[in-house]
Amino acid sequence: MSLTDAEILELEKLFEERDVDRRIHSLENFNELTSPNYKLLHDSVNGQEWGYDEDNKPKLINGVVGVVLEGSSRSTKTFGGVFFIMYLCLIRHKEDGCTINIYRETYNEFKTTLYDDFKRVLNMFKLPNKFMDNDEVKNFKIGKSKIHFLGDGKHGGGCDYAFFNEAMMIKQSVFDQVEMRCRKFWWMDYNPSFTQHWVFDSVTTRPDVAFLRTTYKDNPFISPTELNKIRGYEPWQTGSYEVTEQGELLYRGEPISETNQPPPHIENIENGTADEFMHKCYGLGLRGAMKGVIFPQITWIDEFPDLAYHYGLDFGFVSDPCAFGKYAREGRNIYLEPLIYQAIPTAQELDATLTALGVSKYVPITADSSDKYVSEKKGTTLMVRELFDLGWEISKVSKTKNVMYWLLDMKNYKIHIVKNHLHKEVKREVENYIFKEVNGIQINQPIDKFNHFWDQARYAHMSHSSNEIFVDHN
Repeated sequence: MSLTDAEILELEKLFEERDVDRRIHSLENFNELTSPNYKLLHDSVNGQEWGYDEDNKPKLINGVVGVVLEGSSRSTKTFGGVFFIMYLCLIRHKEDGCTINIYRETYNEFKTTLYDDFKRVLNMFKLPNKFMDNDEVKNFKIGKSKIHFLGDGKHGGGCDYAFFNEAMMIKQSVFDQVEMRCRKFWWMDYNPSFTQHWVFDSVTTRPDVAFLRTTYKDNPFISPTELNKIRGYEPWQTGSYEVTEQGELLYRGEPISETNQPPPHIENIENGTADEFMHKCYGLGLRGAMKGVIFPQITWIDEFPDLAYHYGLDFGFVSDPCAFGKYAREGRNIYLEPLIYQAIPTAQELDATLTALGVSKYVPITADSSDKYVSEKKGTTLMVRELFDLGWEISKVSKTKNVMYWLLDMKNYKIHIVKNHLHKEVKREVENYIFKEVNGIQINQPIDKFNHFWDQARYAHMSHSSNEIFVDHN
C-alpha cells in the first residue's frame, strides 16, 4: 500500500520531531559522543550551591562561578558553548527565560564564526532562525530567552549568563565589568595564542573557576579536511614525543629545545605545512611562543653595561602602563633596562617616581609625542611640558619615519635586556609583540598590544639614531 503525498509529509514531520526530541534529550543524557567541553559547562552550572552571607546576600558555597575552555582548533570549545546555550534556553530556563550576552573583541567577528554555528544548530533543533536571511543579527530569541552579541568593548547591561568567545582578544577591563553584572554563570573559550595573558594570571588560577584543555582529538565529528589540515602542522614524527598534563613537550624525557629535537615529520616538512607554533597552539592546544614575534632573539643580562645612556618614556595614565627605561648602543648591540612599568596618571607622580629611582635630571629623556590621550588635564604633550617645568631634560620624539622603519632598524642589532624585578612584564611583551596578520598572511605592521616597553625603547633608539643625544653617567 503506497502512501499519499500528505501522508509522506506527515511522516517526515514526525521523523523531524523525533530527531529534535533526541537532540534535546542528549543535552541531559551523555554518551561517548558528548563534547567534554559541553559536559563541563552543564555539570558546572548544575553543581552550583548557593547560600547567604552574614548580610543575607546570595553567596556561592559550593561549585564554580565560571569555566575556562582552552584548546586546539576544532576541539568543540565553541560548539560546546553553543549547545550549552541550547540547554539553558530549551531546558534549564524553558519556563522563565534568561538573558545571555556573548562577547568578542569586535562585533563584526561574529559574522565569520558564531553566525554560522548558530545557523547550523538552530536548524538542527528546528527553531526560528534569523541567521538564514539576515546579514546583521545583534540579538535573537530561543524560546523565552534572549541572546545578545556584544563587541567593540561594549559591556552591555546585566545578564544571567556571559560567554567570552576567543577571550585572548578581549580586554580584562571588559571581562571585569561583565563579571560584576553577570548574575548566574559565565564561561570563555580560546586558542592559547599568547604565552602571557590576564586570563592565565588572574582567571585560571581562581578556585571558583573550572578549567579544561582539549584538542581536536576530543571531537568525534571533525571532518577529514579539517583533520588533515591540523595534522599537517606537526613538525615532528608522530608518536616520537610526549605531552605532559602540565602542557610540556618532552623528547626522551627532556623538554624539547633547539638541542633536544624529536625526529622531523618528513612528509609535512616536504609539503611545506610543518609549523611548530601552529602545531602547539592549534593542534595540541598548548601555550607557546607566538608566531611572527618581532624581536625573537633576546639576550637577558644581569646588569646594564658601563656605557653612556639615555632614557625612553612611553606614557600610560590609567589602564596602560607607563614604560620607562635605559637605552645604550655600542657597535651592533642595543642594551635596555626597564625601570618603570605601571600606570602613572600625572607629571607630579611621575616626577616623584623618577626621583625615588635616583634618575638624574641631567640625563636626556625621549618621550612619546602622540596626542592620543590629550584631554582637559591629561595628555602626552602636557605631560612633557610639565615634566620639563619640573626640571627634567625631556623632549618629545620626532616621528619623521613610521613605526615599522624603526622596528626593522632595531632588528639589525642584537638586543640585550637587563633581567630585573620587571622581567615578567617585559618577557610578556618580548613573547607577544608580533606582526599583524590579514587572512593568515603576515604583514609589516605590528599589533597595537604588548608594546609599551618596546615603544619606550624605540623612542630612545630613534633619538640616538637621529640626534646622537647621549650623556655619560659618570
